Amino acid sequence: MADTVLYEVGDGLATITLNRPEAMNALNVEAKVALRDALHSAAADPAVRAVLLTATGRAFCVGQDLKEHVSLLMSDKESGTTHTMSTVRDHYNPIVEAITSMPKPVVAGVNGVAAGAGMGFALAADYRVVAESATFTTSFAGVALTADSGVSWTLPRLVGASRAADLLLFPRSISAQEAHDLGFVNRLVPADDLAAEALSVARALAEGPTLAYAAIKESLAYGAEHSLGETLRKEDELQTRAGASEDHAIAVRSFIAKEKPTYLGR
Repeated sequence: MADTVLYEVGDGLATITLNRPEAMNALNVEAKVALRDALHSAAADPAVRAVLLTATGRAFCVGQDLKEHVSLLMSDKESGTTHTMSTVRDHYNPIVEAITSMPKPVVAGVNGVAAGAGMGFALAADYRVVAESATFTTSFAGVALTADSGVSWTLPRLVGASRAADLLLFPRSISAQEAHDLGFVNRLVPADDLAAEALSVARALAEGPTLAYAAIKESLAYGAEHSLGETLRKEDELQTRAGASEDHAIAVRSFIAKEKPTYLGR
């Protein structure tokens, strides 16, 4: 992986760290490609049972690197092309799809400002541990753009359509506390505790019943788009699959023996 994104796997956990602190982890092409590839690696690796997405420095991710963006727009103008805006198709969409579709939980450890696509990536995660000093902003309309990185899908599901429209039409800095009150922060912690707490949450998930987590993730996504009857049938399908797993058998034996289960992730 490129130095702009660090990738480490150990004890079932893949830690993916955005690493452009001097640019507040703004997303240049190199970083977007590296993040996309890291997520694909984590999704495909059977040794990975959970993912922690976090960042170095004082920001989680401020979204698109506007300095590079302006340069690429100028190049497009001179050549009569529109390659710059293909980043949504080539980078942002695959990143969000990898986060939301991989059959293992993804934790976002939000250490600082999360803006634009940075906020989108955090919202796409299954669980968000956020520093009390962090802030969020949709920012898109502020640079005459529309929502991308899945925000138009994730945000209204987390805060409701009316609040989502307000946050997108009138972008502003949202404190971590307000974000928690709005419903898109799962765990709010002091800034000094963020790294340890996010790692603790991610490790706990990496040690848990991976197939059950995958089924929970799939059922939540399915239920958001289907009727109750369809969702009940999907729950039956997924529960049948989970019930046949080794982890379920381990959980039942451990419950009877009054012991803590050691899951295998299968």
